[in-house]
Amino acid sequence: MLGGALRRRVRWLPFGLSDAPLSRLLVGVAVVIVLAMIPMLDRNSSHISAFADTGYVMILAFGLNIIVGYTGLLALGFAAFFAIGSYTYAFLASPQYGVHLSFWPMLLVSAAVAAIFGLLLGAPTLRLRGDYLAIVTLGFGEIVPQVFQNLDKYTGGPDGIAGIDQPRLFGYAFGFNPTPYYYLYFVIIVICLVLLNNLRNSRVGRTWMAIREDELAAEHMGINTTSAKLLAFSLGSAFAGVAGVIYAAKLSTVSPSGFDFNTSVMILAAIVLGGMGNLIGVLFGSAIIGLLNFFVLPQSSNWAHSLGTALHMDFLQGVDLNAYRFMIYGIILVLVMLFRPEGLVPSAARRAELHAEQEAGAGIALQEQAEFGADIP
Repeated sequence: MLGGALRRRVRWLPFGLSDAPLSRLLVGVAVVIVLAMIPMLDRNSSHISAFADTGYVMILAFGLNIIVGYTGLLALGFAAFFAIGSYTYAFLASPQYGVHLSFWPMLLVSAAVAAIFGLLLGAPTLRLRGDYLAIVTLGFGEIVPQVFQNLDKYTGGPDGIAGIDQPRLFGYAFGFNPTPYYYLYFVIIVICLVLLNNLRNSRVGRTWMAIREDELAAEHMGINTTSAKLLAFSLGSAFAGVAGVIYAAKLSTVSPSGFDFNTSVMILAAIVLGGMGNLIGVLFGSAIIGLLNFFVLPQSSNWAHSLGTALHMDFLQGVDLNAYRFMIYGIILVLVMLFRPEGLVPSAARRAELHAEQEAGAGIALQEQAEFGADIP
């Protein structure tokens, strides 16, 4: 009776942890504590900044996972909504127009603006499927940064908007110290995980997954697939808007170069690597891609320079691995799709979908072996 009461009280926990063994709960708590202590254990500000920047990759991956992982829609220009969220905050919290709205309500305002643009894009295009939808979203992802770049009278052009207001909390100014941004991302990510877990297990989440598995069958069951896809697109865009606000505030500047196609590919690589449709997988994959992008690649360039100096190799002394990150994302996508298409931490549905034939064949072999006692290889 006591166990049942405790289970009901923690029903809100993410990842289905309320149904998990106590050992798994303790492991989860330990991981959260270790992550919360990283800024105390590592005083290197550049490392903390890299860990913090990984946070916006995670939030973007959560948003794209709603569209791609839950609903099965292929969107290739997701960075456009990231840009919209960033520029919305830049317009309303910088000297550009003399408006200085507070950072905290702007999280919701920018999320709403990005969601509206998601609706505006989705309304005429979500009737398309497959490659056609991918091409349209790719075009939108290319158009938005170009619009911000060419409207230089309002957006600063290629130089962007500088002097963006940074957060203040109870009189404490975040400034350019990466530690408060790390904890801000930490809190936002935990909130996102709880919301997404509840959403995935709700009627809306089941509707999305029904569309992903078979849209025609979902329509015959009475589901308004267009409205459901619009909701997924707008909600996923809202996550990008939130990430854009924190990104702009941390840098105190935005420019079109930060929202190119490379960013969209990076986010797509994160959810494919981790496992589309699985929250833990997306969290894991985005952490790998984010740390690779902000921590490993810059460090590896320094290591290559040191090695080149020691070996007197001019090529290694001048190599910049950051310039090859786009190629690295492509290699990751190709390798994952070839050798583990369900991702590193796949959902049960995704694993069953991709391995149905193999599992069916193994089941038939076991059944024959049980019936005939044959030694089937």
